[in-house]
Amino acid sequence: MRKPVNRRQKLLSALAVWVLFFGIWIVASASGLVNPLLVPAPHQVFATTFDLFFSRGFSSDVLISISRVLIAFALASAVAVPLGVMMGSFPAIEAFFAPFVSAWRYLPAPSFIPILLMWFGTGEAPKLALLFLGVIFFLITLIMDHTKNVREELVETALTLGAPRRKVVARVIFPAVLPDIVTAMRQMLAMTWTYLVIAEIVASTTGIGAMMMRARRFLKTDEILSGIIVIGVLGLLFDLAFSALHRWAFPYLRKS
Repeated sequence: MRKPVNRRQKLLSALAVWVLFFGIWIVASASGLVNPLLVPAPHQVFATTFDLFFSRGFSSDVLISISRVLIAFALASAVAVPLGVMMGSFPAIEAFFAPFVSAWRYLPAPSFIPILLMWFGTGEAPKLALLFLGVIFFLITLIMDHTKNVREELVETALTLGAPRRKVVARVIFPAVLPDIVTAMRQMLAMTWTYLVIAEIVASTTGIGAMMMRARRFLKTDEILSGIIVIGVLGLLFDLAFSALHRWAFPYLRKS
């Protein structure tokens, strides 16, 4: 219990769960347990995915969606990282911002869609704003909590040695909490992807979500499932990239 498994076992387990998933899907489709119009067979979905990319220009939609996620997440991180660190370091700043952040954190981001459309029209701005609002307040809270967990003796030692508060934050607190900040960003990037389809189904003609909405009008379930699979694969790739970044940037955290 709680003992790490070796790399080979991790790989076999990861393959096994996907084999089980697609096996159930194939059996259900082949045996007629599901309506093929609503749940097409896996081979049909993958054939449709191939056709979307190589015959119908789906790559441009994917690139547009990726750019929206990255831009919105970068803007949210640019605000959340410094504010979260300051709130976690100074109780006075937390007392000022925490009630505001906490209130907004419980508001569902899709509820802002009507007013965002009224404010920004139907261009890129409302989509980016929705993705921004969907992640920023959770990210601020996570970073603030991680900052509070920095060992108190580190801060006290720096202050005892005469370091000003600005340097304590920049040289002690921020480096100590940076690995947790990367982890929090990795978690919140997944939430940005979950809001992507919602952002793109509203007055949009480009992106993965827009393609899925066009497919819904013509009952092309295979194209909808293709979009879901593409989003899942992209999310997994970004998650693996953040994991690799964490291992590369903080090798001292690896367990022997």
